[in-house]
Amino acid sequence: MSKFRKDGTKELPAISTASLPDIVFMLLFFFMVATTMREVDLNVDIMVPEAKEVTKLEKKDLVSNIYVGVPMRKFQKTFGTEPRIQLNDQFATVGDIQSFIASEREARKEELRNKLTTSLKVDQYTKMGIVTDIKQELRKASSLKLNYSTRQTAE
Repeated sequence: MSKFRKDGTKELPAISTASLPDIVFMLLFFFMVATTMREVDLNVDIMVPEAKEVTKLEKKDLVSNIYVGVPMRKFQKTFGTEPRIQLNDQFATVGDIQSFIASEREARKEELRNKLTTSLKVDQYTKMGIVTDIKQELRKASSLKLNYSTRQTAE
């Protein structure tokens, strides 16, 4: 006689689901912290020019971006193929730049308003005429801290 039974009727124990909500919330929290949301959807194609001496901006939260380039294919029937200005998520004209800068200043704390930098992200094939017009409007809006976005040349 044997001391141990050799029945084939053993069942596996049920998996405990008590810690499942903890795991789900831990994953949710991780992805909320690790994910960055894109603030602006680009409506223009931009290939920024190359530069040899590039300096990174320190505080990107104090930067307002103005995008200039040819509209993407889905917008070319409406806006054409000439370079256009994009402020936030919409196309704009040169005359809209002063109100854009004013609204960007109003969105910042008062002590940070004079530290606001305007970054021009301009396609490398865009003519300088539109860039000069933008710079004139930025002068009228007293936005004198200007940055040109580039990519570093591969050496």
